Amino acid sequence: MARPKFLPDNFTLCLVGTVILASLFPVHGQAATGFNWLTNVAVGLLFFLHGAKLSREAIIAGATHWRLHLVVLLSTFVVFPLLGLALKPVLSPLVTPALYAGVLFLCTLPSTVQSSIAFTSIARGNVPAAVCSASASSLIGIFVTPALVSLIVTNQSASGGSAWHTVWNIVLQLLVPFVAGQLLRPVIGRWIERNKGVLRFVDQGSILLVVFGAFAEAVNEGLWHHIPLTALGGLLVVNAVLLALALGITMFTSKKLGFSRADQITIIFCGSKKSLAAGVPMAKVIFASNAVGAVVLPLMLFHQIQLMVCAALAQRWGARDMRAERAASAGDESRAGASERTATAVRR
Repeated sequence: MARPKFLPDNFTLCLVGTVILASLFPVHGQAATGFNWLTNVAVGLLFFLHGAKLSREAIIAGATHWRLHLVVLLSTFVVFPLLGLALKPVLSPLVTPALYAGVLFLCTLPSTVQSSIAFTSIARGNVPAAVCSASASSLIGIFVTPALVSLIVTNQSASGGSAWHTVWNIVLQLLVPFVAGQLLRPVIGRWIERNKGVLRFVDQGSILLVVFGAFAEAVNEGLWHHIPLTALGGLLVVNAVLLALALGITMFTSKKLGFSRADQITIIFCGSKKSLAAGVPMAKVIFASNAVGAVVLPLMLFHQIQLMVCAALAQRWGARDMRAERAASAGDESRAGASERTATAVRR
């Protein structure tokens, strides 16, 4: 039986189910402490496996395209935060202060890795550059995101400590496992390549664990009593506006700067997306536990919107380029046939 087109993907359904489960059966006391320990282990394992998977050759192959990477990083860590601040007077009335703090946190996050590369490939963009840009964004975000949060997220009740304390926690929980994975890549890299399902399971499983723990804690603090349905509708509008502006700015800038079409596609997909895989663990480290649920809610919604929109764009651009190549090939064959017929007529 074919899957209905209107039905979201399995991971989205799991996210929704996790939020519902955490809302109905939130953990308390010792159970919450044990669950938090389990989540920390899963997040550390996630970044360890990502470190072991990341190819140094792919990074070197794309690292020389510095102009493209600079545009992507500026879009990710400068344009996005400025948009979040500039739009605050207009869009913040649509949501609660806690939700807009989550929107600002979203603006500070690095780009995605897997989906940015996948969409760039589908749209026939510069895949090696996408690998380098997305990977560099994730690594730089470990240091840049907490610093940006301390600058632009003014909701002090959501802050989990000083910027340096946050950076140190992120280094211990995220960077150290990542570096350990890189160092052990010669030993376990081939095994991970052969068993990509393991990384996917840990990737999605760790996100679900963090989401469950975050929402369970938030529900214990009265999350759903503080967020009306109108604010959730407003959050949809805020995220849609933010993504539309990011896509428009990256399209316009990459074209005006004279990048090739393949590079433009890479800039658009890497410079307009935000990472759920990196954002949820970072939120757990940066923010107080009772605020994480409201903070990650905008990111979860933005993640789904960006996937749907970028998937449609990638398929459209990829199909258009394929049609153009077929037309050019048909034209070459037609010209070759005409030349052959002319040569035959001359010989006669």
